[in-house]
Amino acid sequence: MPYIDDQKNALRMRFDGRAVQSAMLKDAPNRLKLGYTRTMMGFLLFNPAPSSIAMIGLGGGSIAKYCQQHLPDAHFTAVEINEKVIALREQFHIPPDNERFMVIHQDGANFVANRSHRFDVMLVDAFDSDGHIPRLCSAGFYDNCFSRLNEQGVLVVNVLSNDLKYGKHLSHIRDAFEDRVIMVNAEEDANKIVFACKGMVFPVEMDLIMQRVIELAPLHPIPLQLTAQKILQRMSYRTPRES
Repeated sequence: MPYIDDQKNALRMRFDGRAVQSAMLKDAPNRLKLGYTRTMMGFLLFNPAPSSIAMIGLGGGSIAKYCQQHLPDAHFTAVEINEKVIALREQFHIPPDNERFMVIHQDGANFVANRSHRFDVMLVDAFDSDGHIPRLCSAGFYDNCFSRLNEQGVLVVNVLSNDLKYGKHLSHIRDAFEDRVIMVNAEEDANKIVFACKGMVFPVEMDLIMQRVIELAPLHPIPLQLTAQKILQRMSYRTPRES
């Protein structure tokens, strides 16, 4: 069961005493406190102005709130299976549903499998007290994510570094996205972030990535240059999979 760990300057969501699921600064509830969430926003380097975003796993709504503030033209859908997590939305300053923001109480795997609408960006950041949820890291799930993305769409997945099966997760993503995949270390050692691209020319040109860093810097108070450097470093020695 999720609960709030009330700190002096922040609220943290936990399922147990081992890991923090989400964190919010009390004096800046829309700021991305956890480094892995800032790295996940690296999807902006592939699509600087998405019109539709879906996120599997609401948590404390850090990315949802950030996108609502800094991507005002994007429609954001968050999917959360745990109604007790959704019940904490007011404490974490998650806004009420409106014409461009909604929270859906549903199993994320079912949402992706059955949804007809397509998205420009899909974010997967869903865990329970035991870690990765098997239905949300299967080959079929990632195949469905590919289908639910628009052409030029981007999938972003948060992976725990200490999960012995993360290599298998990555292999499933590579299969679904025809190897248009880059994985980088998040700002915290405990997380790795996977970016998978549909349809676009890949690897993305270095000049385009750096131009987007320059254009986005005044709009986004997050270290996109650091994420860009990690992506470009990985691309520089990336070896395509053998067929």
